This record gives sequence, C-alpha cells and structure tokens, in this order.
Amino acid sequence: MSKQMIISVMSKDRPGIIAEITGAIYALKGDLADLNQSILSGYLTMILIASFEEDITREDVLAEISHIQSGEKFDVLIKEMDIPIEIANIPPPTDTYILTAQGRNRSGLVHSISQFCYSHGINILDLATTLSEDQYTMVLQLDLRNIASMDTVAADLEIFSRDSGLKLVLQHNDIFRVTNEITLH
Repeated sequence: MSKQMIISVMSKDRPGIIAEITGAIYALKGDLADLNQSILSGYLTMILIASFEEDITREDVLAEISHIQSGEKFDVLIKEMDIPIEIANIPPPTDTYILTAQGRNRSGLVHSISQFCYSHGINILDLATTLSEDQYTMVLQLDLRNIASMDTVAADLEIFSRDSGLKLVLQHNDIFRVTNEITLH
C-alpha cells in the first residue's frame, strides 16, 4: 500500500531545480504522478503529487529535499493525503469554458473577475495572468456546469465588461483548444 503527498516548492529560479526536486522523490523510491510548475518574477513555483511506500513520512521527504546542495533556499510545504487522490487523465467537464480578459493594468482586476465567477456559481479550474507594459491579460478555465442560465451569464458578462473596461471573450474549451493549440509533428 502506498501513500500520496502533495508537495509545493518555491525558490528563486535557476536551472536544475526540477531535476533536483524530482531526484529527491526518486531517491525515496517515490512515484511522481502530476507536476505543475511556473516561473513568476524570477521565482519558480511547483506543485506535484507523488506516491511513496507507507514507511516514508513527510519529514523524510522534507529532509531529502533539504539535503539538496543549492545556493537558494527551497520553501517547501508537504500535505499527506488522508484519502488518495485519483490519478487519472480525466478530461475537463463538458461545460468547461475559457474566458480571456484584457485591459489596462490596475489594482483589483483578478479580484473582480474571481468575484464575478463566484457570484454566478462558476468554479475557476485554472487561472494564468500576465502583465506586459501596461496591459493585463488573464486566461481562466471555468466550470460552468452549476450555472442557472448561460444567457444570464453572457448578459451579465457583457455588463461586467463594459463596467470594468476589460475586453472579455468567453468560448467553449473545445473551440479554444482547436483554435489555439500548436501541433508538433
């Protein structure tokens, strides 16, 4: 029987961090399931799920990561799961949409979009933002299966767009993928 842990790591970015962290998991005979990593303002943030034998503890994982010879300190948070996470390539719900938002940068943009979603019963599955010069761009993957009416959301989104000064485009996840993915042969 194995146990699963969610491991979050943050550090000033440099080459080799992913190899070192996954090497620490490998040294404990851990099995990496999922990993998501991003660089924000020169800092690497990573969250991953790994399975370990029952005798491996959170402290063992932390100790193995702490022994990595690095000029930078790793900030690590480890959560041992009480109930194993299903590890599968589950497609997003059929009512998954992509909302892109662009506008002039100002304080509160992410809050206003997330509050709009919350007030309409929309769950944010994924969110990425970027600031370039004075333009702020957000891409949100949304689960709309619990909304009362798509017509109401669309009408309210139009009002929100006008009031917030954001250019908003909402499209089904399948349409977004077809028009935005690059296929490598």
